Amino acid sequence: MGLPLPSFVTDTDRRVIVLALARMVGAVGNSFLIVVLPLYIASEAVDVEALLGTTVGTGALAVTLTEPLLIGVVLSLFGFLNSLSQPFTGRLSDRMGRRKPFILAGIALLGTASGLYVLASNYYALVVLRALQGLGAALTIPATVALVNEYAASANERGGNFGVFNTFRLIGFGFGPVLAGGVVSAGPYDLGVVGIDLVVSGFNAAFVAACAGAYLSFGLVALLVNDAASSAEAAGDDLSVRIRGEGQLLDPVFALGLATIAMGICIALYATLQVQVNARLDQAPVWFGAQFAAVTISNVLLQVPVGRAADRIGRRPFLLAGFALLIPSTLLQGVVLSPVSMMAVRLVQGVAVAFVFAPSLALAGDLAREGESGSTLSILTMGFGFGVALGPLVSGFLVTGSFLAPFALGAVLAVVALAAVVTQVEETLDTDGSESEPAGG
Repeated sequence: MGLPLPSFVTDTDRRVIVLALARMVGAVGNSFLIVVLPLYIASEAVDVEALLGTTVGTGALAVTLTEPLLIGVVLSLFGFLNSLSQPFTGRLSDRMGRRKPFILAGIALLGTASGLYVLASNYYALVVLRALQGLGAALTIPATVALVNEYAASANERGGNFGVFNTFRLIGFGFGPVLAGGVVSAGPYDLGVVGIDLVVSGFNAAFVAACAGAYLSFGLVALLVNDAASSAEAAGDDLSVRIRGEGQLLDPVFALGLATIAMGICIALYATLQVQVNARLDQAPVWFGAQFAAVTISNVLLQVPVGRAADRIGRRPFLLAGFALLIPSTLLQGVVLSPVSMMAVRLVQGVAVAFVFAPSLALAGDLAREGESGSTLSILTMGFGFGVALGPLVSGFLVTGSFLAPFALGAVLAVVALAAVVTQVEETLDTDGSESEPAGG
């Protein structure tokens, strides 16, 4: 007898569950590379010696290439290409009225590039493959969230659908790095049989595992996911990004996109500060790993209940509470002086992010005109991806002045984000769970 499934799984549209599972498997494979690529570049498997110490640019713009910088470029390249390409791929999927081909093409690109890392022995090959993966993610993400939005039978299912989807995605993203570390450290693997010697390094095993995860995700989508019936029938005509609102300064989705950039920066400031945090708090590296994961833990636990509550209570109360919590939970990371306190603050920041994630996507879905889900929701997914890519660069630059500086800037950005939501974003759901008149037209 199998274990009973959680009620949030049995109560959710099967197609959303399949998309969520596919996204989880893909997230595991992709997050493998966050751990594996820095180790791979630092190993003798990749030839970077000729690049180290080279000066790029002139005058005040001159930069000397170091190993950490080379690693940072590879990791950030994915985020920037992914986020900046999403409005274009989201708009194209709206034009075509199709989501599934974009999802499959993106997954195939992500998986194939993961497998090709096995053959990459120089830095430039890694850059090209990571760039291709950024484009693959840009194909997949807007089409996927648009499909989740279109699967909602009514507005009072939208927040719950996004909550379930985000829960699975975050589980995959959270467990991927842990599994990757184990796969790499356990290598090399002797896979030889009688008469044949075959030894696979830990790096290559991780790349193959990431590739396999992507193609498992591809199979799930190919067999079990179909475009929503209304997608092709209602392909949008006016797919321009709306910046100005009707009767207000900013379009509410655009304002929420700007706020989401701030949120992404706030949660990513911590990523590059392991050395400084461990020294400041006099803690072992394991503490940093737990603190880094705390934001994801809070998100996994709260995505579904917050998403479903936003379908009953409304989107705006959670957005306001989330951005209000983001201010102190970001600032205090630059103030606390004990590992336990930092863990607590990071957990609170995770609560803040959970309060924003599903309700913001649901609100954008409420406002999306028929046939424009890809274009509209891509503003939020692009904003978050851009913020997460920018955050580590901001903290790495500002921390040289003082440890508090990056977190103080993050708190200021969170205040601006809260102000944007307060003044530019109105509720889209009536108290009975039905959609009110879209504020963005």
